[in-house]
Amino acid sequence: MLASATTHRPTLSLPRHFLPSSTSPTPNPIQETVRFERILSCSTNPAVLSSRDDLSVAFHRTGDVRGSGKERGGERGGKRRRRAFFVDVNSIYYKGQVPSLRAFADWISMFFDKVSFDDPVIAVIDGEGGNEYRRQLLPSYKAHRNMYSPVRIIPKLVCPNTGSILVWDMIQVVKVEGHEADDVVATLITQVLEGRLKVVIASRDKDFKQLISEDVQLAIPMENLGRWSFYTKKHYLAQYQCDPGSDLSLRCIIGDEADGVSGIQTFVPAFGRNTALKLLKKHGSLESLLKTAAVRTVGKPYVQDALIQYADHLRKNYQVLSLKRDIDVHLQDEWLLERETCNDSYAVSNLYGMLGGHENPNDRWTYQR
Repeated sequence: MLASATTHRPTLSLPRHFLPSSTSPTPNPIQETVRFERILSCSTNPAVLSSRDDLSVAFHRTGDVRGSGKERGGERGGKRRRRAFFVDVNSIYYKGQVPSLRAFADWISMFFDKVSFDDPVIAVIDGEGGNEYRRQLLPSYKAHRNMYSPVRIIPKLVCPNTGSILVWDMIQVVKVEGHEADDVVATLITQVLEGRLKVVIASRDKDFKQLISEDVQLAIPMENLGRWSFYTKKHYLAQYQCDPGSDLSLRCIIGDEADGVSGIQTFVPAFGRNTALKLLKKHGSLESLLKTAAVRTVGKPYVQDALIQYADHLRKNYQVLSLKRDIDVHLQDEWLLERETCNDSYAVSNLYGMLGGHENPNDRWTYQR
């Protein structure tokens, strides 16, 4: 549902990356470093991607973290393959481990100004009870993590009559009750790729690594670098030395402590990441590895015994960690229209106007189990 929201124009100063300069030349978005004008002093949320040090190493190995000119759409005047952006709203609400509307405002304003430009953007929010499916399979799933539900913040960001976010035009907000945002994004991406568009997922969530391919990449808000950084298949290969198609199988074996999913190392301490990577490079996937281990030797005795004894545990991990791609949500053609950017500066001003220079103590997130 698309429409413009008419608002007043508050007299609030904008972030510097939205202010035009009369003395500086117009920057080239392909060459310009995506610099965070409001540097945040934040620690990394444990629910997000792997440690910033690991990511930094991967980025440094592959050079330009923002993506090459080819990834950004080619040279000026060349044929440009269109991109669709998905914003995992909940994952960028955090300042460290604490939900923060100001952190969200800083990141999202830079995202529209420096990252997505006029490409279509779809914002996705967790539905109520989205964890229940996985908690029924594995009661420990996210059981120890503080789950926050926006009580008064989300309504401020989403126009209930138009479904647009922050009064930016042509941005659809999608929320499917009973499902996590990750599953909704995975389902919609499958539909977008059928239209031959490339996809960029704006999120800190490491779960999205399993979707990385030549046509799907991540855009990660990196606090330590002070910018959004593109994370592609090339970066994944540099970080893990294996294809991202094996990411889900790898996480099933090594587990995910942040999500309460125990890996095989919990039962067999010697069975670590390097062993898992070696096996997956040879066998390709968890299911192929388990089927092979059931009929012949695939490694040292402790590896062989572990794969046979804990096969059911690993398969349950696969059910829990794999993103669903069959959610009842359907992509609308109008969601992929080129985005109008003329109102962005006013939208950002309105967003910061909501903050009034500080976060309202009444705009808190309630703790939920």
